[in-house]
Amino acid sequence: METNRPLVLIVDDEESLRSSMRMALEEKYRVMTAGDGGKALSIVQDSPVDAVLLDIRLPEINGIEVLKQIREIDDTIPVIMITAVLTVNTAVKAMKRGAYDYITKPFNVDELHALLEKALEVRSIIKQNMYLRSEVLEAERFEEIVGKSPQMMEVFKIIKDVAESGATVLIFGESGTGKELVAKAIHRRSRRKSALFVPVNCAAIPENLLESELFGHEKGSFTGAFERHIGKFEIASGGTIFLDEIASLPLSMQAKLLRVLQEKAIERIGGHRSLPVDSRVIAATNTDLAAAVREKKFREDLFYRLNVIPVHVPPLRERGKDIELLVKHFLFKYNTEFGKNIKGFTRDAMRSINGYGWPGNVRELENLIERLIVLGKEGLVGKEMLPNEMSRGAGFSGEHQHYPSLKDAERKFEAEFIRQALEKAGGSKGKAAKILGIHRNTLLKLEKKLGEKHHPLH
Repeated sequence: METNRPLVLIVDDEESLRSSMRMALEEKYRVMTAGDGGKALSIVQDSPVDAVLLDIRLPEINGIEVLKQIREIDDTIPVIMITAVLTVNTAVKAMKRGAYDYITKPFNVDELHALLEKALEVRSIIKQNMYLRSEVLEAERFEEIVGKSPQMMEVFKIIKDVAESGATVLIFGESGTGKELVAKAIHRRSRRKSALFVPVNCAAIPENLLESELFGHEKGSFTGAFERHIGKFEIASGGTIFLDEIASLPLSMQAKLLRVLQEKAIERIGGHRSLPVDSRVIAATNTDLAAAVREKKFREDLFYRLNVIPVHVPPLRERGKDIELLVKHFLFKYNTEFGKNIKGFTRDAMRSINGYGWPGNVRELENLIERLIVLGKEGLVGKEMLPNEMSRGAGFSGEHQHYPSLKDAERKFEAEFIRQALEKAGGSKGKAAKILGIHRNTLLKLEKKLGEKHHPLH
């Protein structure tokens, strides 16, 4: 007997009906039968039943009670009630208690097959989602961070080791690797977890507003200062302040930040006294700070003050099978969010995804999966649905192939991403910045930086 065919259990006290149903189904399914509720429950308990056809009127234990107990054993098994016309109301009540559907006697064979097929498809989706959820939960040992690769296990170990220490942490990693998630995981495992986690994107704040945003200002301290403003360090006191893109701080602000780290106190603009702050500092960068120190673009003393506990978050291309795990995670997330049923990727599509260089890292992968689910239909995603650079195999490793440097690939990706946003925004920088989720000033800086290397922005 083929064990890969679904197993259907027929429960009815009429032997003739059991026989006719078996004959109608056994070409496509494995079939077991039971003449009463007790035997049916024993079979469900001991056998891998995929669907149950259950008569409402049974001796000893009625069908409604059997339905209840089947759902207690395994609530993913679809139960189709068998009923006579006179008991349709009872069947509807059974559906309210968890039955998948009902079919009336005498049954139509085509209708029976169609109903079973739909029920088994629903069960397959439920089981797949449960499997994805279990894999994701197993991987999500640190809040929203998904990964089982040795590189990520090392990151998880560092998070556990440093979380309660209160030491300053400097997180290194390319854009899109999840540095803020690591910072949040450290905070949520620390003694400060009941206080605030305050993220600050240093690159997104205009230089003339940085000091006020970080340290606050007094009323009347400058034109437009109509009231006192509390800075991020004060807001984060007792908790954690996360300084993302720390390398973008101008040297003048680096000196002031160093003083705050040394003295654990801030002074608001226009203020005349120091205010103690107890904020744990976690900083992050996607640039080589040691190189920036050598080039005199970043203060050496600040670098060493921040770099007490260094954490390197690896790029996605170095994380092996984490790519497939993340694909499952995002499939489950966005199938649920958008009410879709994209089951996965074809073998060729998955090969392309695994071989791609992922210059945008996890953020790029998540954006891809979200887009494919929004635009896709039920079933599997084929290679032809992937972006051209993926379906062509761009980014595949190979000793006989020539590829641009990683930095060039990142710039090209960012430039194209910005070009598309500007096009969608009709050329408006402000609207494009909103689409990209960044500050307008950050967009202008990126345009300037990328424009020196590439020309898709013009």
